[in-house]
Formats: sequence, structure tokens, C-alpha cells
Amino acid sequence: MSFESMPRQDLLLAIDSLAQEKQIDREIVIESLEAAIAKIAKHKYGEEFNIVANIDRKNGAIHVKRLFTVIESPESAGEEYDPSTMLTVSQAKKYAKNPSVGDTVEDPLPEPEFGRMAFQTARQMMTARVRDAEKGRQYEEFKDNIGDIVSGVVKRIEFGNVFVDINGKAEGYIKGSELIPGERLAVGDRVRALIMDVARSNSGPQIFLTRTHPMFMEKLFVQEVPEIYEGLIKIKSVSRAPGSHAKIAVETADPSIDAVGMTVGIKGTRIQPVINECHGEKIDVILYSEDPAVFIVNAMQPAKVAKIIVDEDTHTAAVVVTEDQQSLAIGRRGQNVRLASQLTGWNIDVMNETEEQERRAREFKEKTELFISALDVDEMIAHLLITEGFRTVEEVAFVDSSELESIEGFTPELAAELQKRAKDYLAKLEQDYIDNGHKLGMTDDLLKFDFIKRPIIMKLGENGIKSVADLADLSSDELVEILGEDTMSERLAGRVIMKAREVAYGITQDEE
Repeated sequence: MSFESMPRQDLLLAIDSLAQEKQIDREIVIESLEAAIAKIAKHKYGEEFNIVANIDRKNGAIHVKRLFTVIESPESAGEEYDPSTMLTVSQAKKYAKNPSVGDTVEDPLPEPEFGRMAFQTARQMMTARVRDAEKGRQYEEFKDNIGDIVSGVVKRIEFGNVFVDINGKAEGYIKGSELIPGERLAVGDRVRALIMDVARSNSGPQIFLTRTHPMFMEKLFVQEVPEIYEGLIKIKSVSRAPGSHAKIAVETADPSIDAVGMTVGIKGTRIQPVINECHGEKIDVILYSEDPAVFIVNAMQPAKVAKIIVDEDTHTAAVVVTEDQQSLAIGRRGQNVRLASQLTGWNIDVMNETEEQERRAREFKEKTELFISALDVDEMIAHLLITEGFRTVEEVAFVDSSELESIEGFTPELAAELQKRAKDYLAKLEQDYIDNGHKLGMTDDLLKFDFIKRPIIMKLGENGIKSVADLADLSSDELVEILGEDTMSERLAGRVIMKAREVAYGITQDEE
């Protein structure tokens, strides 16, 4: 049936039906049809004319018209004058009573006949526009669902990468590296994955999926544990070695709820579906604590910790275990301690009791030598300072003098002299640092960039980074490559670069 012969109310019903079928706005379908009718009218009356078509939203009536802009004279329009789209005031009086320069006047045209070819053209135009609108709708829909789990059927597999049909709406893509190691998917298998990113493309939204991201496991627990879904239990962090081992930290503000027990379920009924979905991944459910020492001890499960020494300044923790627990604490290829570090955000060093004693003796010796050298004191005074809890020359220099005077055998005069020597030592270190930086051609803004430690700053200078602006212009990957993964993670590198951009260019993190 052509548009010409279709009853106008039936035309509106057809528009509504198409909009509902494609799940797009009714107005988009109408505008697509208007554009198609206008194109057919141009083909009949002349491509040079400015022809538009309007469909009455209430009764379906089609109105076709030429539009003209009113000008003073052809000379006033200059080189832009076009008799097909412009009329002088006197010419425009044919279409309007009192036209003025700048007005737009309309010349109604008969509705064009929709022959077979015209109907085909209109349908092709409409189909293309509706398809574009549908792609846009799909993009917006999935873009808003980044971080959610979707389910689909494996459509095809190419070079280890999996293409997933997501409920007939769109196609998802799982890179081989985003599949759980060891799992084998086949065409026709139903699979769940997390939406990691969504990008536009000519063929529709590109939906990038993952099954290895920690958030995938987190969202699986949200689906399996009602108390997590309702917010009674909160997931604080997740760390994973996909397909092998994972740790998840949970907490609750309700003392009557056993957060770990509820998450695991009776006889593992709640955790088992997550394990099955993650290809048999072993999962430790850990109770979160605001106390870093308690949280780290919990995170080291299944190993039992005998002692823990936490250094908040360096964000490191030394975990002491008995010799029979050491291999369990470290895990195969360091996996257990690595996951615990990722879960807690702390650098964790595992040692047995003998190693811990050796470490303490080594540290005591190093601090003794530091105080003897920096403060020009004998071994006895150095030992007294260490015994009283002083660890650095900075602490001696800037602590309240009463704390030094309270040490047995220390007079006010001795305390004052020690603080003077400590400050002199630090001033010399500062001057040496600045001088060495200047020799490398480094600017003061980088030398005084307090967001990272000075040995790291010097390493930057040695690698050609001379100013904060130079640092700001790096990417995270480049900074990690310069400093090494052992010195700086990609996440920390990103924070450092953002701080540098703030200092160098005034770009805040929100603006970035």
C-alpha cells in the first residue's frame, strides 16, 4: 500500500506500531517519513527548491510546501542570490499579505503521487533513518548500563574472541584476555558478562564485555545475596586472580547480621553459584575492618597471622607467621599475599618469626648508624633514642623538646643541641638535593613537588623529566615505564600526573 492510498488515521497507526516495534520515539518515525516525502517532492518539482513536508500529528494529513526567504532585491543578496529559494518583497506578496525582508513565505504544493519507485525511495530513507535512531537508542541504553551484568548467547568465536548476542538487541564482544583462563565457550552457550565499555560505530553500539574484572564477581554476589542487594551488607573491595583465587571483603552496620556467613550461605548455597560462574574460582570471604591491622590479618586467610607491624607512613605492613604457615600465607607464586595486598590497598611483606627478628635487628642497626652519623652522637644516645620510639632524624628535629627532655639522662641543653644538629643535618640534605637537581637541569617546581618522594623525583630528572610541565605531559604508561612497576602502579601514576596537571596548568581532576 502506498502512502497516497493509505487512510490518514491508518498512517498514524502504522507510525505508532513502527515506533513501538523499534522502541524509538514516535516523533523520530514521523520526521523520517516527512524527510522521505520531501525528497520525493523535490524529485518531482525540482531539487533546487527548498521543499519541506509536514504530517499533522492529530489527523495524519500531509502538507507539502516550498519555502522562500524574502529579500530586498537580487542585488542586496549579492553572490548568494538564488531565485529558487529567494523572493523580493513584491514577489512574495503572491504568497503572503504583508511580507517583510527576512520573512519566510510558504508556497503550498500538491501532495506528490507515490508511485512504486517513489514508495521504494521513501521506504529506504525511512528504514535508514529508523535504523540510525535504533542504533542511537541502543547505544544510550547500554551506555547507561556500564558496570552491569548482561546475559547473552555465544554467536561466534574468532581467534579466541567471543561475540555474544545480547537478547537480540545488540552484539557484545569479549576479548580472549577478558575470558576466565581455562574456560571453553562454544557457539550456542549462554554466558553472563559485565559491560566494561560501550562505543558508537556505524553498525551499532560496540559493547565490550568482561568476565575477569573484580566488579563482575561483585555484581554476581549482588544477584545471589539478597542482603547485599538490599544494602544490609556492603562489599568493600574485591581482588581476583581470575579462574584461580579471589578475595571479597564485606561489612555490615547491623550487629545482628553475620556478614561473612550471609554471603557464603548455608553450606555454601549462595557462594557456590558465583564459584560455578567463575569457572571454579576459589573465593575467600573476608570481614572488613576500619582498623588496617585487623583488616590485613583477616585478608591473609586462610593463613593464621602471629604478629603484624603496620607502618602508616609508608602504607606497608609486615605480617609475621610461624614457619608452618609461611607457604600458606604467601600462596602459590605469591598469589595469597598479592590478593591480600590488592584487597586492602596495603603493601604486605610476609615473614616468619626468625626473619622478623633478623629484620628488627637490621633496622635497629641501620637507625643506630643513622643517628650516630646525622647527630654526631655515641652509640648509647642513639640506642636511647631508638628505644624511646624515634625512627627518623625529622622526628628528633621537630618533636616537642619536652619529649626529648623526658628521656632518662637527657638534660634540656642536650635536647636543644640534638634538635639543632638534626635541623642542620636536614638543611644540608635539602641543599644537596636542590644542588643535584639543578645539575640535572631540573626546575624548582619539580624539585618541590611534594606529591611523590624525592628519590623518585631525582629518577625522573635522570630520565629527562625536568619540570612539573614535563611530568604533566606524560601518560600513565610512560610514567610507569620510566619508574618501573615495582616503584609505581598505573593507578598511582594516573594520580601523580593529574596532580602535576593541576600544578602546571590549573586543570583539576573534575575538569580532566
